[in-house]
Amino acid sequence: MTDQRWAGVRQRVEAAGAGPGSGEVFGAWGHKWVVEEPPTRGELAELEAQTGVRLPEEYRAFLLHVGAGGAGPAYGLFPVRRVRGRWRWEGDGADLADLSRLDQPFPDQGPPRKLLDDLLAQRPEEEDFDEIEDFDDAIEAWDERWEAVMFTPERTSGAIVISHLGCAQREWLIISGSHRGTVWSDCRVDDADLVPLLDDDAVPVRFDRWYTDWLEGAERTALSAP
Repeated sequence: MTDQRWAGVRQRVEAAGAGPGSGEVFGAWGHKWVVEEPPTRGELAELEAQTGVRLPEEYRAFLLHVGAGGAGPAYGLFPVRRVRGRWRWEGDGADLADLSRLDQPFPDQGPPRKLLDDLLAQRPEEEDFDEIEDFDDAIEAWDERWEAVMFTPERTSGAIVISHLGCAQREWLIISGSHRGTVWSDCRVDDADLVPLLDDDAVPVRFDRWYTDWLEGAERTALSAP
C-alpha cells in the first residue's frame, strides 16, 4: 500500500521533468529529473540492520514509495545504494556522515557560542600581513582549529547528508535523537554552525515538508510556458 503522503509524487516529478521550463529549475542539470528505483522492503531492512537504526518514518516511506534518491532539492536528493554488499549514501559530501554513528543521538547543542565567537575573532585578516605567504600559513592554521571544533564526527552523529546546495553548503537529515526527522542546514564552510530549517511559523522542517515544498516550487517553474 502506498503511503498517502507520497502517492503520485514520482509521477509528478517525471511530469515536471518533461515540462517546458524544466531546465530552469535550480540544480536540474545535476539530478536530471531522474528518480532512482525504490529499494525493496527486504533491502530497506538490510540497510537498517547494517546501520543499526530505523530511519525516520517520512523518509522510509519516501524510499519505499518514491525512490532511493535522485531528483530533489538543489542538486538532488542523495541516493542510497548498496556497494559491494554495504549500503551507503552517495553525493558531494555524503562521506561527511559517519554511518557507524547513526544510532547515536544528534547533539541537541553544538559547540559553545563563546568558543565559536572567540575562534572567529581570532580569524586572520589578509590586510594584517605584509606577505601573502604569511597570511596563507596563518589562515591554514586557523582553518585547522575551526575544523577541529566544527567537523568532529560527534557534531553530526545520528545524521546523514542528503543534499548539496553548491559552494560546500549542504543539508542533513537527522536520523537519531530529539531532532529525528528534521532537516538541517550546514554552512560550516562559511564559519557558521549547523541550524535547523524552519517554516514560516518557526517550526523545524521535516523531510516530507522539505521534499514536497521543493516539488511544488519546481512544478511552478518547470510546467510554465517559456
